[in-house]
Amino acid sequence: MMTVFILALLVVIVLLGVKSIRMQFITRPIFSFFKKVLPPLSDTEKEAMEAGDVWWEGELFRGKPNWETLHSYGKPKLTAEEQDFIENQVMTALTMIDDFDIVHNRKDLPPELWEYFKKEGFFALIIPKKYGGKAFSAYASSTIVGKLACRSVSAAVTVMVPNSLGPGELLTHYGTKEQREHWLPKLASGEAVPCFALTGPEAGSDAGAIPDTGVVCRQQFEGEEVLGLRLNWDKRYITLAPVSTVLGLAFQMQDPDGLLGDKEALGITCALIPTDHEGVVIGQRHYPLNMAFMNGTTQGKDVFIPLDWIIGGPQYAGRGWRMLVECLSAGRGISLPALATAAGHTATKTTTAYSYVRHQFGLAIGQFEGVQEALARIIANTYQLEAARRLTTTGIDLKVKPSVVTAIAKYHMTEMSRDVLNDAMDIQSGKGIQLGPKNYLGHAYMANPISITVEGANILTRSLMIFGQGATRCHPYVLAEMETAAMEDSCAALERFDSLLLGHIGYAARNAFSSLFSALTGSRFNQSPVSGETQQYYRDMTRLSSALALMTDFSMLIMGGDLKRKEMLSARMGDVLSELYLASATLKMFEDNGRQHDDLPAVRFVMATRLQNAAKALDGALRNFPNRPVAWVMRALIFPIGNHFNGASDKMTTELVSGMMKPGPARDRLTFLCPDFEQDKGGITEVEDAFKAQYACRQIHKKIKTAQREGVLPKKLSNLELFALASERSIITQEELDALLKADELRLAAINVDDFDTL
Repeated sequence: MMTVFILALLVVIVLLGVKSIRMQFITRPIFSFFKKVLPPLSDTEKEAMEAGDVWWEGELFRGKPNWETLHSYGKPKLTAEEQDFIENQVMTALTMIDDFDIVHNRKDLPPELWEYFKKEGFFALIIPKKYGGKAFSAYASSTIVGKLACRSVSAAVTVMVPNSLGPGELLTHYGTKEQREHWLPKLASGEAVPCFALTGPEAGSDAGAIPDTGVVCRQQFEGEEVLGLRLNWDKRYITLAPVSTVLGLAFQMQDPDGLLGDKEALGITCALIPTDHEGVVIGQRHYPLNMAFMNGTTQGKDVFIPLDWIIGGPQYAGRGWRMLVECLSAGRGISLPALATAAGHTATKTTTAYSYVRHQFGLAIGQFEGVQEALARIIANTYQLEAARRLTTTGIDLKVKPSVVTAIAKYHMTEMSRDVLNDAMDIQSGKGIQLGPKNYLGHAYMANPISITVEGANILTRSLMIFGQGATRCHPYVLAEMETAAMEDSCAALERFDSLLLGHIGYAARNAFSSLFSALTGSRFNQSPVSGETQQYYRDMTRLSSALALMTDFSMLIMGGDLKRKEMLSARMGDVLSELYLASATLKMFEDNGRQHDDLPAVRFVMATRLQNAAKALDGALRNFPNRPVAWVMRALIFPIGNHFNGASDKMTTELVSGMMKPGPARDRLTFLCPDFEQDKGGITEVEDAFKAQYACRQIHKKIKTAQREGVLPKKLSNLELFALASERSIITQEELDALLKADELRLAAINVDDFDTL
C-alpha cells in the first residue's frame, strides 16, 4: 500500500512539477475544456464586471479572510459640520413634518418644507463645496435620510433622490467643466430640481435593454446647424419627474450615417436636458403605494439636443452603462439601506415601548414569550441593519465602488426591513393598522415594497447579481483566466493559463483542506483577531468562507456557462456570501462600539442567525447540485459530520428582549435615527414618553402587586380605582399616586388610535 501511495505521489509531482509534461497532459486539455465551458458574457455583463471595485467581499470569497483588514477600515464618524447639520437643520425639518397630512391630504410635501429643503442644502449633500454643495460623507447622507425616514418616507425619498443616482452624482464624477459650472450650483441651491430617467415599460431590472434611442444627426439649433442627437424615449417610475426642471436621460446612441466614425451602435449614453426644452414631455403622475413623493412619466419624440449635452461631453458617448453601474452605489449602498435601517430603528423604539405599556391578561405583552420571539427578531435585525449601513457607507467613503457589496446591502437590508415591519405590525396590531396622525408604522409598512422593487428588483438582484458578479469579480483566478481565454495569441494564452492554473490548483486544495479540517475540529484552529466571546464567530466564518470558495470552484468547473442559468443554485451561494458580509458588519460594529457588554445579546442572536443562514444556504446548494457524485464529495468536505449551525436559542431570545425592554445606552444606540422631541406630530414621542413614565413607576407597581398577592388590595379593579385605593390604604404615597396617574394618562394616550368622522 505504501509503495502504491509513493508511486502515485511521484506521478503527481512529475505531472505538476515538469513544465513540458504539465503543459502537454494537464494545462492544454484543461485550457481547451475551460474555453468550451466558459460562460459567454454580453457587452453589458462585461461592462458590469469591469465597473466598480472589489472590496471586503473579495476577502470573503477567497476562503481565508484577513480579519485585520476588516478592522483597519476605521469607524464611520460625522464631522463637526455634519453633526451640526443633523442637530439643527434636520431636527428643524422633522418638526415641520406631518406625514399623515402629507400623504392623505396634500399628496405632496408642504411648500414651506420644499423651500426649507432647498434653502438649507438638503438637495446638495453630495455636491462639492466649490459649487455650493455640502460635500457630506456617504455615512452622513445615509444618517440624514434615515432620520427623515423615521418620520416620513415621502420626505426622505424626496431628499435622497437628488443625492442618489442622477444628474448631481453623474455630473460630479463625469461632467465636463462647463457642465459642472453651469448645473451644479443650480442643483445645490434648489433652483434646478433633477430627475433621472432610466426605467421604461420594456426595461426594468434589465436596464441595459432600454429601447430609447438617440440618433446622431445634423439639425438647426439656436440659429445654426450643429451635430447632435434626435431622441425618442418613453420612461416611467421616474421620481421627482413631475416637479423636475432638468432631466437626466439614458438611451441607446446610434450613428447610422457614420457622422462620428465607423461604429453604428455606440451603446448606452446619458444626457442632461432642461425639461422646458422643446419636445420634452413630463407626463402623468404615479402614486407608488399611495406615498406622496413625486413620481411619474416622461416622453420625448424627435427631440433634438447638441452633442455637448451628453454628460461628460461627446467623448462619453456610449459609456453611459459603465457610468450608471459605478454610480448605482449611491442608491443601492446609501439611500435604500438608509430607509431600511430607519424602519428598524423606528420599529425597535416603538415596539419595545409599546410592548411595555400595552397590557393583556394582567401583563405587559412584552412578557409573553410569543411576543418576545418576534420582538427579538426586530431588535436583532435592527442591529444588523445598522451594522450593514455603517460598513457599506464606510466602503463608499473610502472611495471604492463596491458593486457586489451594494447589491448585497440593497437586497438583504430591504428584505430585513420587510421582516422588521411585519413583526412590528404583528405585535402592535390594532395600533399599527389604524391609519391616522398617531400611526408611525402604517406608511413605512405600505411603502416597503417600493424599496424592494426599485434599483433592480430584489428577486433578480439575488439570483443574478450577487453571486453572478461576485464569483467572477472576487475570485483570485477566474477573471484572469477568462481574459486569458479571450487572448488572440494562443501560445501566449497557454503560457499565461499555465501559471494561473498552478495557483488555482493550490488555492482549491487549500480551501478543500481548510473546509474539512475546520469542520472536523469545530474551527478551533482558525485564526481570530480578537479574544473573548466573539472569537469563535470569526473562526466559523473562516470555515464557511473556505466552503464557499470550494463550492464556487466545483460549480464553475462542472457547470461552466450553464451556472448563470442555474439561478436558484447561484442564489443560494450568493446567500452564503451575503450572510458572511452581514456577519462581518455585525462584528465590526461591535468592535467600533468599544465591545459594549450590553450589545452582546444582540451580537449573539445576530451571529447565530447569520451562521445558521449561511450553512443552510450551503446545505441547500449541495442538495440541489446537479452532479450528484461531485455533491457527495463536497458534502464530505464541507459537512463531514453534519450541519450543526442551529441558530438562536430561546435563552438568547429572552436575554435580548429583557435587555431592550428598558431605557438605556444599548437601546439608545439602536434607535438613535429615531429621536423623540416635543413637536413630534407622528406618535413616536407619545409612546416613548409613556414607556419612560411607566418604567419609572415600576417599583410603585411592584408595591401594588405585592399588596394584591397578600390580599390587602383586590385584583379586579380598574387602574384608577386600584391606585386610589392603594393611596387610601397608605400602600403608596401621594407623590407616587400622582406619578402613577400621570403615567397611566400617557399610557392610554399611547395605546389609543385615531378616529374620524364618518363620511
